[in-house]
Amino acid sequence: MDLYLNVPERIFDLLPKYEKEFGSDKVMLAGKENGKWRPYTISETIAIVDAISLFLLNAGIKKNDKIALASRNCPEWNFIDWAIQQVGAVPVPLYPTISQEDYIYDLNHSEARMLFVFGNDIYHKLHPIKDELQFIEQVISIRPTEGLTSLQEVIRIGNEKGDRTLLETAKSAVSKDDVASIIYTSGTMGTPKGVMLTHHNMSSNIMNLDVLFPADHNTVLFSYLPLSHIFEHEVVLAFMNLGASVHYTESMGSIVNDIGEVQPTIFDSIPRLVEKFHDRMLLTGSKMKGFKKNIFFWAINLGYRYDECHQNSFFYELKRKVADKLVYRKLRAIFGGNVQFIIVGGAAIQPRLAKLFTAMGIPVMEGYGLTETSPVIAVNSPVTKKIKIGTVGEPLQNLSVKISSEGEILVKGPSVMLGYYKDPEQTAQVIDAEGYFHTGDRGIIDKDGFLKLTGRIKEIFKTSMGKYISPSLVENKLLESPFINSAVVVGENQKFAAALIIPDFEQLREWCTQQQIAYSFDSEMIKEKVIIKKIRDEINVCNQSLGEYERVMRFELLPTEWSLEKGEITGTLKVRRSVITEHYKDLIENMFKE
Repeated sequence: MDLYLNVPERIFDLLPKYEKEFGSDKVMLAGKENGKWRPYTISETIAIVDAISLFLLNAGIKKNDKIALASRNCPEWNFIDWAIQQVGAVPVPLYPTISQEDYIYDLNHSEARMLFVFGNDIYHKLHPIKDELQFIEQVISIRPTEGLTSLQEVIRIGNEKGDRTLLETAKSAVSKDDVASIIYTSGTMGTPKGVMLTHHNMSSNIMNLDVLFPADHNTVLFSYLPLSHIFEHEVVLAFMNLGASVHYTESMGSIVNDIGEVQPTIFDSIPRLVEKFHDRMLLTGSKMKGFKKNIFFWAINLGYRYDECHQNSFFYELKRKVADKLVYRKLRAIFGGNVQFIIVGGAAIQPRLAKLFTAMGIPVMEGYGLTETSPVIAVNSPVTKKIKIGTVGEPLQNLSVKISSEGEILVKGPSVMLGYYKDPEQTAQVIDAEGYFHTGDRGIIDKDGFLKLTGRIKEIFKTSMGKYISPSLVENKLLESPFINSAVVVGENQKFAAALIIPDFEQLREWCTQQQIAYSFDSEMIKEKVIIKKIRDEINVCNQSLGEYERVMRFELLPTEWSLEKGEITGTLKVRRSVITEHYKDLIENMFKE
């Protein structure tokens, strides 16, 4: 219960709390710059944050002004976020990878007066549209960029010209019910909406997360998911509140190397990265020879059969100890050797992967939430030992979660958003008269109180045979194949389900090498009968565990991944089905021709 009383009501109050509880020299954040780690103690962090706040006040920023931030993960992201909050202004975090059109909409809709960017890459994206940004008065670059004020200059000006009395006055005027962030949804269903989250929304979620995860001042959290996503932002804050140090990877391409250097105790992930690690493990095993190869895949298959409810037999556990000595401990070394568990959110993870990683000694804690709920609604917990693979855990204690007559998950509680910015009509559509937020997700609560997702309300389609299909469930089954990188299932008003499939070309190349098949280009190989047959065989295996009406009967192979620039995926890598079905309309029509 003490942890409940020890969560700051305002997000930026985490800073003095951290210093008081863990000491001024405790490393709070670290980022990698040019291949070298740059740590920041809490005392350094507070000094930098205050300097940025002083600059903002000196520049005329007032309470409730909006300030946008478009940057990859780095300690400066947090510095800027806290600095904006301290003066009573509202941070508007943006995914650096969104389109120019989304930048224009989000910046204009939020009426952001100022914009912080990471560096040249984002500035070059925004420069051609600068005249379309109606409210931006100044652009500041975290890394030195020609033509822009640098963050170092901001810090210098803040320290030299800032009025600290004015800062204290501004901080004291911020209440827990003020908006702490406006986060624009990725717009899978249309125009992005600005989700208004208050300090209390976010702190109430931290309060309930912190009692579910073991962490202290020795904990090291490794972060690679974008901080502009509320899932990553809230996980970082929750573990900081318990004393963790947070290390940000330098780039997506350096994740494996950076994990090895940091040797974290915890990291959070989307299922896709876990799937990539799994595929890489299988690829490594496939290159082994003889007895060594047999042992490797024996251990992998043993892991798939793990029972997280401790129903494993004595002989199973004996075999797992052997597998750990011969295989699992080497696989754990990929993650630095110290990872206690992985928190997974953003989409459903394949149960067999969760079982395997748990058997390997890296338990997977799957959770569920939305931006509108700050975000966590439910999560499996290593503290309570209430873990059930295939579910997203038990709902948080301070939330009321129920299933509507239509099967939709409804949520009520202190972490539910204030509303959509400048859009009371949309807000009224998703928050009913009783205060329940309508998630748009289908689910069930099982006899043990665990929440299980069963699909999206609007994504379920009906075949001409009268059968309802949840495409995401079928897609997740297809992704169990290491040869399938991505899939979109279609079949609205058709006799059967079909799929657009992007193969895992790395796996295909390795398989072709083993089969002594000459490999040319991805775009050419997907036309080869032997490749088409291989993918068909993989689909047939997946089909065996699906209902007859859910089975994928036809498919088309695509040579490249979905494009962010073309609007086929969102900044959080979620598929925009309507865009993809429009872009590949002819291919889809051909699959359903008699």
